[in-house]
Amino acid sequence: MDVLQLDISGRPQAWISTREAAVLYACDSIAWTLGKSVQVLRGGFQRSTGLQSRIAVHAIVAVRGTVPSRAWRLTPALSNPKLFTRDRHVCAYCGGMFHFDELTREHIRPVSRGGVDSWMNCITACRHCNGHKGNRLPEEAHMSLLYLPYVPSLHEDMILRGRRILVDQMDFLLASVPRSSRLHG
Repeated sequence: MDVLQLDISGRPQAWISTREAAVLYACDSIAWTLGKSVQVLRGGFQRSTGLQSRIAVHAIVAVRGTVPSRAWRLTPALSNPKLFTRDRHVCAYCGGMFHFDELTREHIRPVSRGGVDSWMNCITACRHCNGHKGNRLPEEAHMSLLYLPYVPSLHEDMILRGRRILVDQMDFLLASVPRSSRLHG
């Protein structure tokens, strides 16, 4: 189970383990929390009171700190799992929905023809359509795109990372995802 770590302004920073979150709680580094408690960690017993220490870890934690998050300034890293999830496992040419193993990263403008490996030049394609298009531009292969590529926002990227996301976490992330995003579909 992962915890969504935010900076104090509410920008996602990382997915962290409940143990990492417990360290933040113990160091008094948590500014605020959202969502339900996802795990209660128990520690030792206090000599003076005989009570056991415990930390209730929430699904979303905002961390105090003077170092601002730079994650929001960067373009999310491109990977096949995130690309296929962004495109909902749908081939951009034939519209078929395929299993991960049947999909490929398709460069709209082939790399051999000056295309770059970026979110705006890559779409999901089935092996058949990718092979048919080959080293051509879509219009040269008489193939049209059924949807356009886009660069995911930081909130979308946190969803695309393929984690098991709790309802509270998903609601928080989706609230900042544009309504036009395929992740709302």
